[in-house]
Amino acid sequence: MQSLFEILMLLLGVARTLIFAHFIMSWLISFQVLNVRQPLVGQVWYTLQRILEPIYGPIRRILPNFGGIDFTPIVAILGIQMLDIVLRNNASLFY
Repeated sequence: MQSLFEILMLLLGVARTLIFAHFIMSWLISFQVLNVRQPLVGQVWYTLQRILEPIYGPIRRILPNFGGIDFTPIVAILGIQMLDIVLRNNASLFY
């Protein structure tokens, strides 16, 4: 059962990293530091969007429209962090 706990923690870490990378990349695209017309940038951007859409979709349906500001990554990071805290506090169930 300990391996299940470690796998869950690894998946949460990977999700957190992908969301952070997507967040930073969206800012770089907004400020025109990166251009999605470049093949590598476009491929990474659309891959991250496809991976993260199952996480972002339900959150976007709940959150109201804030006029062009997307708080979805922040809410997703907070949710992942809360899940991390719950798992760590109940880690004894996995041992």
